[in-house]
Amino acid sequence: MSKSSTSGSVRPKARLVRVKADGTRVPIAHRAPGPAPKRAAIDPDNPPLTADRLARMRRVPWVKTLRRALGLTQEEFAARYDLPLGTLRDWEQGRTEPDQPARAYLRVIAADPKGVARALLASEG
Repeated sequence: MSKSSTSGSVRPKARLVRVKADGTRVPIAHRAPGPAPKRAAIDPDNPPLTADRLARMRRVPWVKTLRRALGLTQEEFAARYDLPLGTLRDWEQGRTEPDQPARAYLRVIAADPKGVARALLASEG
């Protein structure tokens, strides 16, 4: 290591330190989170999120997130897991919510999607 270079390492208690050329370790100061910088607060393209804007935002339905994580289209997901396509679309578009048994089934799919697909295929044949 040259005299002018420094490198970082993590100490056992997960404190970040800077290792100087002579081998001494200097803790790197941790900045506590604070208010957004002034430039971000006045950015016209991306203003800070206010409580009012947050209240107007729509959440992505969990079933849509699950389907996308599995890399399936609505048609593929509905066919693979034996769900009515219209019901899946209603869930994803927020028109209806899955009832308790459907939520349980979706949690099982999330935990073991391949196992559920295999079980459904085995029950058909």
